[in-house]
Amino acid sequence: MEASAKSKDKSLIPAKEHVYLDGPKSRGYELSFAWRVFWQFIKGFRQLHFIGPCITVFGSARFKDDHPYYIKAREFGRRIAELGLTTMTGGGPGIMEAANRGAFENNGKSVGCNIQLPFEQHENPYVQKSVTFEHFFVRKVLLVKYSYAFIIMPGGFGTMDELFETLTLVQTKSISQFPVVLFGKEYYAPLLATIADMEKQGTISPGDMNLVLVTDSVDEAMEHIRNYISTNYKVRPRKRYWWLFEKR
Repeated sequence: MEASAKSKDKSLIPAKEHVYLDGPKSRGYELSFAWRVFWQFIKGFRQLHFIGPCITVFGSARFKDDHPYYIKAREFGRRIAELGLTTMTGGGPGIMEAANRGAFENNGKSVGCNIQLPFEQHENPYVQKSVTFEHFFVRKVLLVKYSYAFIIMPGGFGTMDELFETLTLVQTKSISQFPVVLFGKEYYAPLLATIADMEKQGTISPGDMNLVLVTDSVDEAMEHIRNYISTNYKVRPRKRYWWLFEKR
């Protein structure tokens, strides 16, 4: 009876979960893992070094092309192209596809940082340059590294992860206080109520949300970003080879 119960429990364990129950791995395994992570970073740096200043658009992979948020994300891509900046996304379908599509269709630069997943995620057809990563944490570094503003469209766990990762980096001054746009007032109302309670409880400071704009207006969002970037930065083109002989 006990053996049968154990067997039943094992059948419920996802295929990869047993890997995490083995205890410490060998030194060779850990070295191999560290090398794979290092190589993913190098691959990303080489592919993305000359893509120019970016604005990253985060959002759900599940919205179809007739959804209002897809349509708005496509407009964001178009407007980013008009600013002369590169639209960067996670490279997949839904909001990511829409933003890349808007940039692509308006002669803008369109870049995707994709992720290997067993479902849902595939490279959308509107990216001019795409890099696929094995690990989410590597991908998130690259999505943030080259961007000067962040547009957070409605999304699920992945989008929330990217939102709070970005806010944490800004809060801790690990990156400059680049503007963050939360697009979708109704969608984000419950989350903002929770954040307001964090401030009330003293777990975040009153100024931590200063550069976060919550809006339903593409015009307001882009004006917020444009004002910040034009006030604080000038574009300086790169004209030379980089250290691994990448070309522009």
